[in-house]
Order: sequence, then C-alpha cells, then structure tokens
Amino acid sequence: MSTDLAKPGLVKQLFVASRPISWINTAYPFAAAYFLATGRVDVALVVGALFFLVPYNLAMYGINDVFDYESDLANPRKGGVEGAVLDRAMHRRTLLAAVGVCVPFVVVLVWLGAFEPWSWLVLVVSLFAVAAYSVPGLRFKEVPFLDSVTSSTHFVSPAVYGIALAGSQVTWPLVAVLSAFFFWGVASHAFGAVQDVVPDREGGIRSIATVIGARWTVRFAIGAWILAGVLALLAPWPGRLAAVLALPYIAMAAPFWSVTDDASLTANSGWRKFIWVNYTVGFLVTLLLIWSAVARA
Repeated sequence: MSTDLAKPGLVKQLFVASRPISWINTAYPFAAAYFLATGRVDVALVVGALFFLVPYNLAMYGINDVFDYESDLANPRKGGVEGAVLDRAMHRRTLLAAVGVCVPFVVVLVWLGAFEPWSWLVLVVSLFAVAAYSVPGLRFKEVPFLDSVTSSTHFVSPAVYGIALAGSQVTWPLVAVLSAFFFWGVASHAFGAVQDVVPDREGGIRSIATVIGARWTVRFAIGAWILAGVLALLAPWPGRLAAVLALPYIAMAAPFWSVTDDASLTANSGWRKFIWVNYTVGFLVTLLLIWSAVARA
C-alpha cells in the first residue's frame, strides 16, 4: 500500500470528507431501482450498492473538498457534517484514495454489465459528473444552472445506472419518475447554494446563487420542487402519491422566499431541516415502493 494512504488518522479524515450522512442518498437510489427492476438480490446489487455507498461519495465530496479548499476556509459551516476542511497535506492523499477505492468497484461493475452496454455509458456519465463538478478546467460548479444540473446528476445517475444494469425496459412513466427525481435534485442543490452566497463570492466562486441572488435562487428551487411534484403525478398508482412529498421541501424553503444576499447564511437553518426532511421523505418513498411492488405482484 502507498505510504501516503497508510498515514495515521487518514481513514478518519477520509471518513469525514465522504459525508457519511449523505451515503444513503446515492446508494439507495441504485439499490431500489435495481431491485425493483430485477426482483432479486445478487452480486450486482451488492457491489453496486457498496460502490455508491462509500467510494462514490468519497470521490464526489473528497475531490470537491480538495479543490474548494480556499473558499471552505472562509465558510463558517464547513468543518463538520456539512463539509470537511482538509489540510493541504491531505489533498494528494484524498485524491489518491478516491481513485484507489473507486477503480476496483468500477472494474467489477463494467464486467457485470457486459451484456448491458448502456450501463457502461451511464456509469461513465455518472463518474464524469462527479469529477467535472470540481476539477480545474471543468469546474461545472462555477457555471450557474449547470452546477445544479450536475449536482442532480450525482444523485439521479445511480438510479438510472441501476435500471440500465438490470436491463429494464424504459417506459414513459419511468421517464416521468426519473425526471421528477432530477428536478428534486436541481432544487435541492440550488437551495443548498443559498447559504453559501457570501463565502462563495469572497472566494471568487460563481454559482447559481451568487449570480441570480439568494431570494431568486430560493424561488427557483421552490419552482423546481413544484415541477418535481407535478411530474410525479404521471407515475402509476400508487407511485403518484409521491407528488405530495414535494410539499415538505416547499414548506421548508418558503420562509426564505425574500431572503437577502447579506442574510443568506440564515438559510442554513432551512438546510439543516432539509437533511432530516430527506430522511423522512426517503422512508415514505420506501413505503410507496413496497406498496407499488405488492400492487404489481
């Protein structure tokens, strides 16, 4: 093993950098999509779920923490569950670790998807989005609106990959559900960017929120959540009940409808609620998926 990757305390710091509180947000979409499409627990499900649980998140957030180091230093909410502030000495090790833990899983997943070549394309898009969001020369996170689109891809692509790996038939209701998920992701990223308007501007980082301002970003996010709810209505019964689950997000963001740029950090209180709303909604979505599976049986 590389001496860089064997340093004392490295694992703990990488653990924090991978945002454990968010692991489920990428592993669950893959596992749910694959299982619902195949009805089985097999090697592909286990390997894919493990990949999207830890390695994928270490790559996504670790790479971001390395290249956002300067702006993170000026961000008062960084340094805990909402984002690590990695010492410069950790940067090279973090990048090595991110690549090192991902490669074996990717090799196995490519092999498992040998009879579903579309799954290769989806996996490439997913991994490209992870890197493109943060790495110099691409930095999609600094292209307003593309930043929210790319962030949403981070969470929707595991579900699309699960469907592709399972060789599932693509139907219009399925497209509607995935589109609803996509606009949920766009809204979530946009709202999350509001709290960082001041430090991002001080760090010279462009984002959807620094360009159109805090209040209009909140309004954009609410609009995207509404669109997600409308698209969910196109799902087969009882899946269309998921449309109601857009309401907690809208209620959480609504108090910040007119927030100013100077007061944008106050949106952090809404973002903290968002984290727990996500878990609650995730539980309710699970119940809907079980109900849908039973209804189809």
